[in-house]
Amino acid sequence: MKRNYIARRFQLGGTGLSLDTEALSKYKDIIDLSIGDTDFTTDEAIIAAAFRDAGLGHTHYGDPKGDPELISAVCRAWEEDFGQPLSGDHVLVSTSSCLGMALTMLAILDPGDEVIVFSPYFAVYRSQIELAGGVCVDVPTYADENYAIDEARLRAAITPRTKAIIFNNPANPTGMSYDRDTLSMLARIAQEYDLLIAADEIYTTYLYEGDFCPIRTLPGMAERTITLNSFSKNYLMTGWRVGVIIAEPELLAVMNRINGALVYTAPSISQRAAIQALSMRRSIREKYISEYRDRIFYAADRIEKIPYLSLVRPKGTFYLFPGIEKTGLDEKQFCKALLERAHILVTPGTPFGVSGAGHFRIACTVGIEHLKTAFDRMEKLSF
Repeated sequence: MKRNYIARRFQLGGTGLSLDTEALSKYKDIIDLSIGDTDFTTDEAIIAAAFRDAGLGHTHYGDPKGDPELISAVCRAWEEDFGQPLSGDHVLVSTSSCLGMALTMLAILDPGDEVIVFSPYFAVYRSQIELAGGVCVDVPTYADENYAIDEARLRAAITPRTKAIIFNNPANPTGMSYDRDTLSMLARIAQEYDLLIAADEIYTTYLYEGDFCPIRTLPGMAERTITLNSFSKNYLMTGWRVGVIIAEPELLAVMNRINGALVYTAPSISQRAAIQALSMRRSIREKYISEYRDRIFYAADRIEKIPYLSLVRPKGTFYLFPGIEKTGLDEKQFCKALLERAHILVTPGTPFGVSGAGHFRIACTVGIEHLKTAFDRMEKLSF
């Protein structure tokens, strides 16, 4: 084509996260530790409930705001788990929390508005901010500080154009979780500068120390927090594509209008499955999530014995974010070497922001036997 029909903002390409199918087809014995897709099949009771409800006619468009029964179940679970009342007009069901974050950015950002993210961050945040016309502002956190959020660095990043802060807790890719003091500091700054908090809280059951505290439950934060939640990770339902946005009704009304121009409504069958999932949330955690705790601790122990790697031990999620500074390679070179020499597929730290350099991400979404094989291979390498 003589004319370049691609929008200018996409002509330079860019990095992101996606399954590297070419790499997976390269070696028969490859171990894939690259993508955060839970390896367990969704619980049979959830599948059975969705199958039953499909037979009962839940195969049509539903309420654009979400299945009323699901919204009621979300409100009930929130109050039971966190002790905060939640009314249905504060809930919008989305086709995944990933779309939920995109709807959030589209709803709140004018061209040039700034959104603060804590690097390393989930790589898609930058794209979502920029698609909405905003500017992504990295506030780095560092391994040698245990990925703590530094108040001085945060304050220095705030300008008159700052509209919101994205806060992921527990965090992908670092596996960090943040304590009450950090939440209180963020709440104080949000109120001082009149900012919104977009709280990505999709790994809440993958927390291995203490109990999870949603930032919207802190005093004064309910009206300025947009909570993104998902059934993908907590309920092993990645392919069902259903999530929840909790926010003020005025914000949700705009998101619902934007959503109508994109997908209209989340899949009816997935929403029926989500109702069943919520009713089983405690048994799912006991049955499945404890397995990920064992994996993540096993993997961390193995990494700490590999001389060319370094690690801040994770407190949540199923990710590890080892450092490779001792290898003398950059993250892309290291991941290429790991693939070619050990047939292990991982994700370089580059897409995760400025603090991702010198690191790579491991997703512990295979069983311990596969993890053992992977780390046995790694231990045989030298750099």
